[in-house]
Amino acid sequence: MDTISESYRQQQQTLHRNPNYGVASLQFAPIVATIMTSCNIETLSDYGAGKQHLLHGLADNAIIPESYTAYDPAFPEYGQPMAAQLVCCIDVLEHIEPMYLDAVLEELARITVNIGFFTIHRGPAAKTLEDGRNAHLIQAPISWWLARLVRHFEIEHMESHNLMGPGTWMIVRPRETTATIEGNQIQI
Repeated sequence: MDTISESYRQQQQTLHRNPNYGVASLQFAPIVATIMTSCNIETLSDYGAGKQHLLHGLADNAIIPESYTAYDPAFPEYGQPMAAQLVCCIDVLEHIEPMYLDAVLEELARITVNIGFFTIHRGPAAKTLEDGRNAHLIQAPISWWLARLVRHFEIEHMESHNLMGPGTWMIVRPRETTATIEGNQIQI
């Protein structure tokens, strides 16, 4: 199942040469650290990991996952997406080519064992692609996103933020799993 076109993968590789591209996960690392501690998370999959800033942000919060795997099509050396207790998808979904969004959401649901932490920026990005398009290919209200997300996930918690423009972060769990987070209260 394709989740990205080859031409767009190449454009993402070009954008990642910019040291200021893909740094949003640093803003969310404290929340991810809290989730990992509260839910006794040992395995973490960073979907759309970019330069793996989340791992560095977690270390700054004294969290070292027992197992960390990165996936990003702009970095083929990372390999394929891997299942984990916690899957983080930070500042990624708005960058997905619209025709591949369902495939990406299916892939996220397949690899999310217990919990997903997703962020979505809802407005335009400050950066543009080589072809002149805004780097945020999907700019839509949260109601539009929720209609797509609930096909694959139960939304456990959701908050709006304005860290780098209008956005939302959420804690989800896959719909087709018996895994729960009962007994693990997440206090953010």
